[in-house]
Amino acid sequence: MSYDNTAKYLAVYPDEFAKWLLTSEPQEVTVLKTELFLEPIRADFVTFLQTTNRILHIEFQTLATSNPPIPLRILDYYVRLTRQYRKPVTQVVIFLQQTSDELAFTEEYTGEQTTHRYRVIRLWEQDSALFLNNPALLPLAPLTRTDSPAALLSQVAQNVAKISNRDERQNIAGCTEIFAGLRFEKDLIRQFLREDIMQESVIYQDILQKGNKQGEERLILRQLNRRFGEIDSSNIERVRVLSVEQLETLGEALLDFSSVDDLIVWLDQQSNNY
Repeated sequence: MSYDNTAKYLAVYPDEFAKWLLTSEPQEVTVLKTELFLEPIRADFVTFLQTTNRILHIEFQTLATSNPPIPLRILDYYVRLTRQYRKPVTQVVIFLQQTSDELAFTEEYTGEQTTHRYRVIRLWEQDSALFLNNPALLPLAPLTRTDSPAALLSQVAQNVAKISNRDERQNIAGCTEIFAGLRFEKDLIRQFLREDIMQESVIYQDILQKGNKQGEERLILRQLNRRFGEIDSSNIERVRVLSVEQLETLGEALLDFSSVDDLIVWLDQQSNNY
């Protein structure tokens, strides 16, 4: 799903999401791997953030229905996270698309002898002010509460235009267009978000052409450069010869990398496997 990949891009702002969702000021926020031990649970998009004393589990949902059901899945993640990290866990399910399904208004799993609570955020009920004033959250702003969709999109477009860094501005615009599509007609979106900016967004291109190898390469290299600075040209070439499937696997693996040395070890393993 394009929404999954858009949400993955927003994970490059872990501090801002932790500040939004935690009651205390987070410190030393890092992104943890998105699959735990045992069989992975399938979800729209899951991210785990680790602060000094807490794990933050965020799950974006476009639909309320899932298998297993959301409350049971949240309980399962809670047990796994607690066993693996031995820290308090805060869990937040963020519903992107407006729905009247009761699961979007359910904040606990209830079994015969077990009750587990978690937090639910329905974006269509949220005040847009917080999202409009934070570039990391700006792509979610079109999904927040409004009496005037046109006025909201106009304000979003104005705030996107204020982002000084050109690459960030293009990428935020691309992510905003993707999320806005959950709520608004394309013609209305294009009235306010300049099509040329969105088309220049590398993120936008990567999302819409996920199966395209060149797009995958750009996405991976940009993520590596963002985390570790400029990557040596020899390692860039090693990334470029990877298959699409390997690039997708690397995209998940690099969340666990702490240095360029981890990338080199991973690439060596791929060479040995083929």
